[in-house]
Amino acid sequence: MKELNRNKTNELLNEIMEFELAGVVRYTHYALMVTGPNRIPIVQFFQEQANESLLHAQQVGEILTGLEGHPSLRIAPIEESYEHNLHAILTESLNHEKKALELYKQLLITVENASIYLEEFARSMIKQEELHNIEIKKMLRDFVQS
Repeated sequence: MKELNRNKTNELLNEIMEFELAGVVRYTHYALMVTGPNRIPIVQFFQEQANESLLHAQQVGEILTGLEGHPSLRIAPIEESYEHNLHAILTESLNHEKKALELYKQLLITVENASIYLEEFARSMIKQEELHNIEIKKMLRDFVQS
């Protein structure tokens, strides 16, 4: 086992926490902006995503403080197209989930062979983010022109 690079790990955990907190804001906003005949299940989906992002931020924050880090009070920048049709919202969501997946993969690389717990945490988060990517891609299929 190699030694855990605590500084790099904590920096990355803070970046992930800021990103997950931005997800809370993003998905809450989307839930408020959805209109149309399928509004109710889509609003529920985005509310669940917001709740999950908050849970992820809390989990990451607990690990960060456990490693003697200091959680940031910031959130990551939130890009918005200001288009609130379902296709635009889902596309923005997919881009957000892809970035989350990338961050958790960076965490895995950083902690690999240094902490089994952190490796397993990163792997479980990668699994969840991959599932989110798949789900949103499936939701976007109706918008693809043949």
